[in-house]
Amino acid sequence: MQILTPLFVVMRSRQLARQFRDIERSIRSLPKRSHERLRTLTLREIGQASRSDFPHLYGTAPESRYLPWGQGTDAGYERACSSNPEIALRGIALWLAVAYHETRNSAHARLQSQHRHVMQLLRELKDMQDGGNAPVDMRDWMQGSAAA
Repeated sequence: MQILTPLFVVMRSRQLARQFRDIERSIRSLPKRSHERLRTLTLREIGQASRSDFPHLYGTAPESRYLPWGQGTDAGYERACSSNPEIALRGIALWLAVAYHETRNSAHARLQSQHRHVMQLLRELKDMQDGGNAPVDMRDWMQGSAAA
């Protein structure tokens, strides 16, 4: 298994990077009035995922829990590509929450790099709330997800 693990990490990293580019593009193309809704949905999804037994498997069916990684990012990505704006926002929020938890404490450099990209995007999303003028403490913002 030690031989296959680096291969799985490379495959997963590439998949997340490809999806991340599309998710980032979708967020940047959203109208400003949708940013508030996306922030709320993202915080709610991160909070719900953190309360589950396995946050990195949030959005994965119970019978699929033994796969190398969960299906939450795939489900979120599929929804994010929807032509329905509400479904797309919910998909983006789900993808961000699962990608955040999946890459959060990874021992692999490729996934740590992906986590930094996700955190940067979450920070930008938070900055959109304040217009970029207020000092940003990501931990405080993320802790607000428990109340959402």
